[in-house]
Amino acid sequence: MAVVTVDPAAPDPAAIAAAASRLRAGELVAFPTETVYGLGAHALDEQAVARIYAAKGRPAWNPVIAHVPSIEAARALARDWPRSAESLARAFWPGPLTLVVPKARSVPDVATAGLDAVAVRIPQHPVALALLRAAGVPVAAPSANRFTQVSPTTAAHVVRSLGDRVPLILDGGPCAVGIESTVVDCTGDDVIILRPGMLGRESLEAVLAPLGIILRHAVRTIAHDTPAQAPHAETPRSPGMADRHYAPRADVWLFDTHQRDEIARSLHQWQQTRREAGQSASPVHALLRGGPLVDRDGALATGTRYVPMPSSPVEYARALYGALHAADDDSVGLVLIEAPPNDAAWDGVRDRLTRAAR
Repeated sequence: MAVVTVDPAAPDPAAIAAAASRLRAGELVAFPTETVYGLGAHALDEQAVARIYAAKGRPAWNPVIAHVPSIEAARALARDWPRSAESLARAFWPGPLTLVVPKARSVPDVATAGLDAVAVRIPQHPVALALLRAAGVPVAAPSANRFTQVSPTTAAHVVRSLGDRVPLILDGGPCAVGIESTVVDCTGDDVIILRPGMLGRESLEAVLAPLGIILRHAVRTIAHDTPAQAPHAETPRSPGMADRHYAPRADVWLFDTHQRDEIARSLHQWQQTRREAGQSASPVHALLRGGPLVDRDGALATGTRYVPMPSSPVEYARALYGALHAADDDSVGLVLIEAPPNDAAWDGVRDRLTRAAR
């Protein structure tokens, strides 16, 4: 495994060319996007895409997103390019939006989990765009981590999660958005949000409503199974729809602000139960938007590290995965997370937290 640092302000042409050559040859390359780091492979090379699934331990029922440098390159992957896709692409690409469209015959089934639709986007990161232009091929790139684990927002996260499973990692610094892209299905008359992200409903509706196109939310998630199993009832049309995803190794308690006192009491009982069972003390991380939790005596909860989280959804998303990676690094036994407000600006963050807590 090699980690090559690339300055986003001026990506080194030699480093980019070397990485692009690896992609064309069917190898894996991890690279930064504005959302998270992706584990890339030649999207039209069936064996190369299969290497992504093997490296991540990703089940075959979970489709991947093809990354391209232009709308023209996206259209080339589609059998049909709906009006909704064209309008959204022109409004938000490059950016954290993925479009699901009818797939062209050139796209292998392994990249779409056998579906007759392909997910595609143009990332908004200079290193990713330079790599895609140099490669000259679409690049399938789910998050560069083991399946269901916390997505990487730095190259160091990729190293810890995948290690030698990926031959080359381009280190372009921390990701600016911090959670995965919004995914919308454009294959029908209505547009359906399959996975919320930081590009929200209001922004999408502002483009679609003048066209008379209705925007809806998907209501179904896919039950989590081990990679050797699959949910047989339905194949998800988007990555990130498993009910457990983006999760640290520790248990996660997600709670609303009005439950702070109740959670403090539950934490005290959890710690006492462990002591009575003769179990060693296990650290706890508390990701909170308010002040630190206190126990029933009004003291700071013993053994709990208070992790203050931003009050802005944009800043919170940028900080979230780093905080969850830190919990894994500290081998904590429990992560407490105070849920964000229940409004549309927080949809993407709430989605990730809900799945992490299952």
